[in-house]
Amino acid sequence: MKYTLLHTDAGSGARAGELLTAHGLIRTPVFMPVATRAAIRALPLRDIEEIGFDIILSNTYHLYIRPGVENMEKAGGLHRFMNYSKPILTDSGGFQVFSLSDLCSIHDNGVEFKSHLDGSRHFFTPERVIDIQKVIGSDIMMVLDQCTDYPATAEHVEAAVERTVEWAEISRKYWGETTDPDVQALFAIVQGGVYPDLRKNCAERLVELDYPGYAIGGLSVGEPKELYREITEITVPFLPAHKPRYMMGVGSPLEILYAISRGVDMFDCVMPTRIARNGTLYTSTGRVNIKAARYENDYSPLDPNCGCYVCRNYTKAYLRHLFRVGEIASLIYNTYHNLFFMKTFMDDIRASIMEDRFSEAEKKWQYIYGADN
Repeated sequence: MKYTLLHTDAGSGARAGELLTAHGLIRTPVFMPVATRAAIRALPLRDIEEIGFDIILSNTYHLYIRPGVENMEKAGGLHRFMNYSKPILTDSGGFQVFSLSDLCSIHDNGVEFKSHLDGSRHFFTPERVIDIQKVIGSDIMMVLDQCTDYPATAEHVEAAVERTVEWAEISRKYWGETTDPDVQALFAIVQGGVYPDLRKNCAERLVELDYPGYAIGGLSVGEPKELYREITEITVPFLPAHKPRYMMGVGSPLEILYAISRGVDMFDCVMPTRIARNGTLYTSTGRVNIKAARYENDYSPLDPNCGCYVCRNYTKAYLRHLFRVGEIASLIYNTYHNLFFMKTFMDDIRASIMEDRFSEAEKKWQYIYGADN
């Protein structure tokens, strides 16, 4: 993997770059649709390719549970299993394991957990998580880290930071000894909750390990928006400028914009697809709740400024009808549109960075989404 910083906006910290991987080029800043279980929910991969995303994200925990490592190995890895040729990032599964707190126990050498499906017992170590992702064949792998909830005491978060750094040291050594770095990169994850000193401590120690890229984890887990922004602003300057920076689990337009303005390059979140299935759609003029009665006889396009298949072919009245009667087509069309929006939104932001007009684009989107973000 090779990261190239192409341009930094003259009026902010926003960056445009390129990330070259074994399966293709990723243009940053980038939003990664989430294919948790080797599929984007309610949407064929053909549509993801048509929209033009450079990379998708899948989940190590869920792939480990089903279809399982043996099946993934027989299939020749996730790219062949999905028949998908572009880059894939896999998270370590750590967040999913820790979110099942009543089913897991944390040890110094890893995490013991029960499957949420059948209760069978499993154990993730830093090395095991890398081995699983090597079988998956992801272009970018994530280390095993310890996530913390919000709120959490400083003592609890400090212990999680210590374990995260210890596991990162093990992971960096194991990855360096067993993996071709040109084929599969490995990113470390900065933890520290909402405590600035712990974020600084964690980031500085991880940077010393010289990872190919760095992620900011443990945000968007329920903390107030102001704290998310404060911790983002505090953390990013400690991450190397010549390596990619990844904000995990953030998908709202304004929070993506804020992180980009501070120098973050990569994002993922289920939000655009989840709210689509609930009838909420992103448009160039703000959110649309397609369930609303006012659209019953509205025969205009969902977004006349959008060039996606849905907006070119269907009216708000029809989309509302599909949702109201529970047609599967509603989930498909809504999901397609929201992901198309995210792609064009990120393209607009990237172009604004390259042309030194990011602040202008930021103000535009803040005006559009400021009231209902």
